[in-house]
Amino acid sequence: MPEKDKRINVLFAAAEAEPFIKVGGLGDVAGALPIAIQKSGPQSVDIRLVMPFHAAIKEKQLPINRLGSFAINSGLGTSECSIYTITNDGLTVYFLDSEAINHESPVYHANPVQDGRKYAFFSVACVELVKFLNWEVDIFHANDWHTAVALYALATNYKDEQLFHKTAKIISVHNMPFNGYGAQPALTELGIVPSNDSYLPEWARLTPLPLGLVSADKIIAVSEGYAKEILTPEFGCGLDEFLKTRSERIIGIVNGIDTHIWDPVTDPYLVQNYNQDNLGAKAKNKAALQKSFDLDINPNIPLLTLISRMDNQKGIDIALRGLNRVIGQDWQAIILGTGNPQIEKMASDLAQIYPERIKTVTKFDPALSHQLYAGADIFLMPSRYEPCGISQMISMRYGTIPVARATGGLEDTITHYRGNTEEATGFLFKHKYPSAFANGLLRALNTYKNKPVWARLQQNGMNRDFSWQRSAEAYVEVYKSLLK
Repeated sequence: MPEKDKRINVLFAAAEAEPFIKVGGLGDVAGALPIAIQKSGPQSVDIRLVMPFHAAIKEKQLPINRLGSFAINSGLGTSECSIYTITNDGLTVYFLDSEAINHESPVYHANPVQDGRKYAFFSVACVELVKFLNWEVDIFHANDWHTAVALYALATNYKDEQLFHKTAKIISVHNMPFNGYGAQPALTELGIVPSNDSYLPEWARLTPLPLGLVSADKIIAVSEGYAKEILTPEFGCGLDEFLKTRSERIIGIVNGIDTHIWDPVTDPYLVQNYNQDNLGAKAKNKAALQKSFDLDINPNIPLLTLISRMDNQKGIDIALRGLNRVIGQDWQAIILGTGNPQIEKMASDLAQIYPERIKTVTKFDPALSHQLYAGADIFLMPSRYEPCGISQMISMRYGTIPVARATGGLEDTITHYRGNTEEATGFLFKHKYPSAFANGLLRALNTYKNKPVWARLQQNGMNRDFSWQRSAEAYVEVYKSLLK
């Protein structure tokens, strides 16, 4: 076919992906985005996913096929890497398995040296997989530090191999603070040499994420806001000055959500399904929550919810201290999440102080999360930083108005209410302080009293397109631009 109509071959490499294994947000992205890209243009894009054959995936005993194996050479000898494959919703998925990549390990080690060895070997194995398949890959798409070394290897160790002469390199940055430091011994073992880029700090020249960034033809942050933030000292994690030298290669593309799983019209977990034209039905979900949690069943009392991983990044402590500042206002709150024991205790303690107003559930409960998105009036998202975030998109899809910090993807996806209801979908506060959060929440609580305005904000959010299809089309355009 003519060059302009050439099918684009893409290898999408990630540490985790739904429905096989999910630990964090990367699992959502890697599970949904490649499928959406393939469906957006099945005649123009052949995208395939590769990930480690984690022990937890093996336990599921999936109907996989073994394709064969290849050798990974290192300074300590040669190890065999086996290739398995499965199809998921039309997407070809490869699992790579070797002693170095798996050895019955968790998805992520607590030990950075062990974790570094696992993903250094996996990165090189991804390149060797392409050789095994003898597949002319146009785009090698890495995600975060776990696969970043593959891009650097393509630019150095494999640069003379004909198969890769036309391979463009992309890295998606989901979370800058995690850079893979600790992988240095494994990289040396694999014959990976430090970068000689003078703009890289000394510590970064043999660290996975910086090696991927220095090699990439395109750096994609998971929101336009985060693409700008990583160029600053606050969010650049010591790489902001280096990233400024590559700013012309940096763009932001907001993630999406699974609009089939997250749909108030069909959600099986809800007491009452509803849509933007039937918001009155949403109240039944609120009443059910109030009854279940022994709260005053009153439709006029705003119900707040916070659904999050309990860690410092998510700013849970900011919200908890901020709630104390507005205790004189009329509201109820249900908090759901698990993680840092100290933050869990802080949330539980607040619920014990105000048992008639605040309830805390410290566990992972998918069904309850659906019910909270549907039944609450206000969703709290006080993140210290948020590269993209999906909770705010889910809450808006369910007509639950977000109160969030103006950072990263939150600022990109939430339109702040300033008295004009045409586009507004929520409330943003700038500073990461309890007082700033409290002021943002007060604005929301006061607006809640104006039912016509509140309904318009709900409808605006529910009408937003947060589908993966929108994101997929943007990624395909990036692929096409690199092939030019």
